[in-house]
Amino acid sequence: MAENTISKEDTLKLRIQTYIVTVSVLLLAGKFMAFFLTNSVGVLTDAMESIVNVTAGFISLYSIRLSAKPRDDSHPFGHGKVELISASVEGLMIMAAGLIIIFEGVKRLFVPSAVEKLDVGIVIIAVAGAVNYVMGWYSIRVGKRYESIALVAGGRHLQSDTYSTIGLVSGLLLLYFTRIGWIDSALALLFGGIIVVTGFSILRKTVSGLMDKADEQVLETMTEAISASREPDWVDVHNLKTIRYGSFLYIDCDLTLPWYYDIVQGHTACDRLRDTIAAGFGNRVQVSIHSDPCRVSQCSRCAMPDCPYRTAAFTSPLALTLHEVTRPDEEREA
Repeated sequence: MAENTISKEDTLKLRIQTYIVTVSVLLLAGKFMAFFLTNSVGVLTDAMESIVNVTAGFISLYSIRLSAKPRDDSHPFGHGKVELISASVEGLMIMAAGLIIIFEGVKRLFVPSAVEKLDVGIVIIAVAGAVNYVMGWYSIRVGKRYESIALVAGGRHLQSDTYSTIGLVSGLLLLYFTRIGWIDSALALLFGGIIVVTGFSILRKTVSGLMDKADEQVLETMTEAISASREPDWVDVHNLKTIRYGSFLYIDCDLTLPWYYDIVQGHTACDRLRDTIAAGFGNRVQVSIHSDPCRVSQCSRCAMPDCPYRTAAFTSPLALTLHEVTRPDEEREA
């Protein structure tokens, strides 16, 4: 059952994450150099977040490498869930870094320290912020294209770092020209809070993924495709469910067919529906369809022409809305 190939998409994700980690290490060194030069707790906020960037980057690199491994006997659905775990760890680390920064900011309010060489520190922080933005933009772009939550989470983190850097540089410029000491602590408190919120938002999304929360956007796309390509013998489609493992999508649904179909006819109809659902999701999708026999009560909604067993005239087909296609059998029979 095990496969030995790694796709081009997974290879690309690994290469991009390797670049991100390498650059993050260089930025970390530059930011701490800026902190030691300036002794600014505001600059420390950026340096502390870079520690998280580097650590989370290595975690994401490991998770992407592991999630790229093919399915095997022990992991029949693949290893994609590890990307959600790594993103959750990243969210927790971001929140912890934010709380540490807030603590340092409060401490500096009561025990102020002299700030020096702000001009050099401002330049270093500004350049690092620009580099982070470019890396984040590319990471999000590739992550969305190949459904990698680790790359998307890492990219959003890098871009949130850039947004906070813009405000931080503005505050440091104000501190540079005014020399008002409490501005440094205020910057730490403000951006520490922003970092905590960023970590919480990442954590909330990854927990939803770990809990297999339904992806309504994906379900809506499938529902529209089914409705647009609906065939006369598709009496009803229901119990549609999806589970995502990394970039791989597993889909399950029930298809109601004319009760008198033989096995070959039923299998052919299921194949047509499978192709319709899978279209647009590339080769990283697996569809499982269970066929149900139609019932007499459904005759008026069945568009099957020349049905020899029809007991009621056809009026209109059952509208395949998102609500209808995702309803389980238990709700329909209640």
